[in-house]
Amino acid sequence: MIELGGDKQAAPAGDLIKETSEASFMQDVVDASQEVPVIVDFWAPWCGPCKQLGPALESAVTAARGAVKMVKVNVDENQMIAQQLRIQSIPTVYAFWKGQPVDGFQGALPASQLKEFIDRVVQAAGGEAGESGGLDEAVEAAEAMLAEGAATDAAQTFAAILGEDEHNAAAYGGLVRAHVALGDLDQAEAILNGAPAEISKSHELEAAAAQIALARQAQEVGPEADLRAKVEADPDDHQARYDLAQALYAKGETEAAVDELLELFRRDRDWNDGAAKQQLFTIFEALKPNDPVVLNGRRRLSSMIFA
Repeated sequence: MIELGGDKQAAPAGDLIKETSEASFMQDVVDASQEVPVIVDFWAPWCGPCKQLGPALESAVTAARGAVKMVKVNVDENQMIAQQLRIQSIPTVYAFWKGQPVDGFQGALPASQLKEFIDRVVQAAGGEAGESGGLDEAVEAAEAMLAEGAATDAAQTFAAILGEDEHNAAAYGGLVRAHVALGDLDQAEAILNGAPAEISKSHELEAAAAQIALARQAQEVGPEADLRAKVEADPDDHQARYDLAQALYAKGETEAAVDELLELFRRDRDWNDGAAKQQLFTIFEALKPNDPVVLNGRRRLSSMIFA
């Protein structure tokens, strides 16, 4: 993965994979994703990892037989798109569905993880991915335990799955989130830092990292009632509104937290170096890509950015 600051890749032929530009991005990505998920690859000619990821991603998209499409964005030639979508390093890949980003990753991934990514995107769009095995069913059972508040049982189940497959990103992320739910943030962070390199950039681990960050932030904010009183007394007290969003998230009121951050972004998108947008992305990363709070929040944020 290379931080943003050769040879130009040829645009692939066919309807499944194409290059786009600022002029055609809306048509090629936002409009096209109303019918089928569109995977967007942000690359540059000078980026070595991009040259590894690009062909592998194209092969995975082709193997999906039309379940997804792929659009390539040269960030050197389309800097406005990269800025609007907060692309800070390349390669970065986003998956769009119904006009909104629903999943993504940074850096080059092996072919097996690219297939998992595409399967996840297809499932988020209501399609059917590849067949799942017993471990996938065990992950689902552990996720159900976690959702019902049985964090200890969930942690034990996730750990057992990792005993069978230490590279199971879903189980690894679940184990981290179980310890977050138990309030043991130091242990959660230790588990996260010990993840195998092959899955360290997976969506599941990035979501777990976002949950740790949000949990640590929540420990530092004041009482919700005091913060709400400050906001009501002065709607332009941006710090109070930002802290109120953190307090709401800590109570499990995620949608209300997103509402406050969107209002802060509407009032002053540049406040504190764009802190509202950054916090929104952190919350989105912590949730499942197809969570209604994520889908609605991304749609509302996009309408503000592209207005």
